Amino acid sequence: MSQQAALNQDQIEYWNGEAGASWTRNQERVDRFLAPITAKVLDAAKPTRGEAILDIGCGCGETTLALAEAAGPAGRVTGVDISAPMLERARERAAAKGLAPEFIKADAASHDFAPESFDLVFSRFGVMFFDEPAAAFANIRKGMKKGSRLSFVCWREAKENDWVFRPLVAALPHITPPEPPAPGTPGPFAFADESHVRGLLEKAGFEKIHLDPLDIDLTMAEGGKDMLDQSIDFVLEIGPVARALKSEDAAVKEKVIGAVREELAKFETAKGLVLKGACWIVSART
Repeated sequence: MSQQAALNQDQIEYWNGEAGASWTRNQERVDRFLAPITAKVLDAAKPTRGEAILDIGCGCGETTLALAEAAGPAGRVTGVDISAPMLERARERAAAKGLAPEFIKADAASHDFAPESFDLVFSRFGVMFFDEPAAAFANIRKGMKKGSRLSFVCWREAKENDWVFRPLVAALPHITPPEPPAPGTPGPFAFADESHVRGLLEKAGFEKIHLDPLDIDLTMAEGGKDMLDQSIDFVLEIGPVARALKSEDAAVKEKVIGAVREELAKFETAKGLVLKGACWIVSART
């Protein structure tokens, strides 16, 4: 096992355990929730007919399938992820749509990509989990053609993302507070700092690096009398509150549900339960 592969072992175990199973169960819900962001980052990436495209952290395949449709029969699209259950769902969805992207169970940080084989490397929230991100991006860059494009989306600060921050703040008085991550720790908000991301990509050899802020409304549940119930279910399945509650008893869980319900009720609209999201859309060239 290479040093990079060994470093990422914790993430591999995490995404092949309950986390991977949970995200697979909630695939349709997550894709609906992220749909406005997905549209923006795909538009920024500009995949075109005949291109060879790599989708990093492809998960259950939503973006890989969109990229395959954009690239067409003459294109070649590869999705890579470390999560076996999510890749199984991705393959099922591709077969149902009559699309034939390749899916690889591998760690993009250390996988031996064929040199200079991709026109575009893309990711929707799949690149923030590398233990050694500069080395991971350098490895990915080896698989990219000269002058090819890197395009990905990552979250900004948690406190700018109401969809995750508001439920957590509501839950904190009732749970054991999670330890704040050390700087550089892999996780969903590891790329929140613009200068950090720029430095990583420069170190990996990328040029023409741009980070464009994206502030966008995200719908946790569609309008209807059960929108709060749907939103509570979402929070209990995915995110920091869900992780924190795994070590708490039923009484604590009941208190947290009540507090989160009260907080989320502030965001009800006629269209649904809508909260703010804040991201970076990142682009670079080799």
